[in-house]
Amino acid sequence: MLDRLRDLTERAYRRHLRREIEDVPAHVAIIQDGNRRYARERGDDAPDGHRAGAATTERVLDWCADLGVAELTLYAFSTENFERPDDELAPLFDLLESKLRDFADADRVHEQGVRVRAIGDVDRLPERVREAVAYAERRTADNDQFTLNVALAYGGRTELLDAARAIARDVEAGDLAPDDVDVQTVEDRLYDRPVRDVDLIVRTGGDERTSNFLPWHANGNEAAVYFCAPYWPEFSEVEFLRAIRTYQSREETWRRARTERAVALVRAVAEVEIAEAHAVAGRLRDRLSVDADAFAAAIPGDSRERIGAENGAVRDTPADTDYKASPNERDSEMESAG
Repeated sequence: MLDRLRDLTERAYRRHLRREIEDVPAHVAIIQDGNRRYARERGDDAPDGHRAGAATTERVLDWCADLGVAELTLYAFSTENFERPDDELAPLFDLLESKLRDFADADRVHEQGVRVRAIGDVDRLPERVREAVAYAERRTADNDQFTLNVALAYGGRTELLDAARAIARDVEAGDLAPDDVDVQTVEDRLYDRPVRDVDLIVRTGGDERTSNFLPWHANGNEAAVYFCAPYWPEFSEVEFLRAIRTYQSREETWRRARTERAVALVRAVAEVEIAEAHAVAGRLRDRLSVDADAFAAAIPGDSRERIGAENGAVRDTPADTDYKASPNERDSEMESAG
């Protein structure tokens, strides 16, 4: 009875979260932490935790498809993972190999248009895993509705270091001028990079750090980050929806901040323009014989009052009238502020 009540409550909360979500990230990246601890707390071996985590991965793909997420990157194996004992690495490599092949052949993968790509120093992996990677990439190469990046033998610092070394070699060889190095130059030399910048990083297992994961694509894009306590095998759809809601809240805050900066910029520009117009009007008044009313009418806001006073004219325009930018001017300044 208690389990049924808990299930009903969770389903109701899941529906509530779904109703709240209006803005979905295009690219989610997940650090799947806690497989070993999950197994250890149940008296199992590490490979059992990894297998339980693989089942969660499959569910996450369905959640992404339901919400309209276009790209998912999973931190499956880091460069630091090579330091684990051989009796743990061997079954983990076996699992990676089998899951990549199973996934590449799954009907629902092709029905959902999922394309699989590996990012990282794949050459460091055992041959059987490399062959499975090649198989999965080849089998799903024509799919274009959803991108699944599997980070294998991946380290963010190593990725950036390799890109810097490649650029240095090209400069030394005379194939690239230092002044031509830009963002695109770096991106072209990263691993087979994700299509999009990362919008949201999710980390399970309780640790609050991003562990050298996609520094260029995530930190450079100031991605939202969601940390949660459940181990990866326990990660639920409710936690996933909470993560999406965190991203949405961050985006709303950013939009407000960008709007406030744009308004401040428009006001600052308007003040400068009014001051300049005031100075020009004063100089022309001294040099030309013109109608003071015509000059005042051409100057917005409280400047009309100041100019009119200097010319001995009376104005009925309130002194606190604000300058109003035209729609085109506002759009232009918004773009500059963004």
